[in-house]
Order: sequence, then C-alpha cells, then structure tokens
Amino acid sequence: MSENVKMTLRYYGISPWEIEVLYGFLNSHFTIIQEEIEADDENFVSFLDMDIPLQFNEEFFQWFDFKRWEKIKSVFKEMKRRRGNGNALKIVINFSGKPRIIFAVDIEDRQRFDSALEKIDGVLELLPYHLDPKKT
Repeated sequence: MSENVKMTLRYYGISPWEIEVLYGFLNSHFTIIQEEIEADDENFVSFLDMDIPLQFNEEFFQWFDFKRWEKIKSVFKEMKRRRGNGNALKIVINFSGKPRIIFAVDIEDRQRFDSALEKIDGVLELLPYHLDPKKT
C-alpha cells in the first residue's frame, strides 16, 4: 500500500490536543485532510468521522501496524473518559472496499463504549465467515 493515501478527519467538539495526538499516529501512513465541521447532531457534544480509503482486512492491519491501531483506540477511550457517560461522543470509522464497512460507536456507558471499540478487531476474524457465499 502506498504511504500517500489520503484520509479525511471530519469533526466537531474535539480538542486540538486530541486531533494532534490522532494526527501523530496517522500521518506516517496517510496524508490527512482535516475538516472541522459545524455540530449537526444535538445529541452529541463531540463527533469524529474518519474516512479511511482502504479495505478493512488483515492486510490493512499489517500495513498500518496493529500496535498503532491499539494506540488510536486508546485515544478514543480517553476521549470518552474525559467526556463522561452520556451521549457525549460519537465516532464513525468508514473503510472503503467491498464490502464497505462502517463502524459507529456512540454508546452512553463508558465501559460499553470501550468494549465496542475492542470488538472492532473481532469483526476482522468473523468477516470472511459472514461473507462466504456458501453460507447464504
């Protein structure tokens, strides 16, 4: 995969520090396009939409480095911790490819929010089974 892949971060209510930390983890593999947007969902104080123009698969994690992915999830968890329980934070991660996969994490309870982030990795193992045409 090319080191010059363009990725978009759209957000509101995210601190400059949080964006800078995410940028630090992402910019070694992506050219990042940042777009601070107006709040468009009154239910959430903060919103982050990551558009990753790559397929969600094992190859992505080998290229991006699983440890780096873990650090990004840690930043997401810290963002939720800082905002507390309630609908304070919504994160959407869009992966391109076939099938196009979108993860949306907007759970009120912090522990469940963290658990949902951890389960994203599990989808990687289950995806081939669920997409097997013999199973339908």
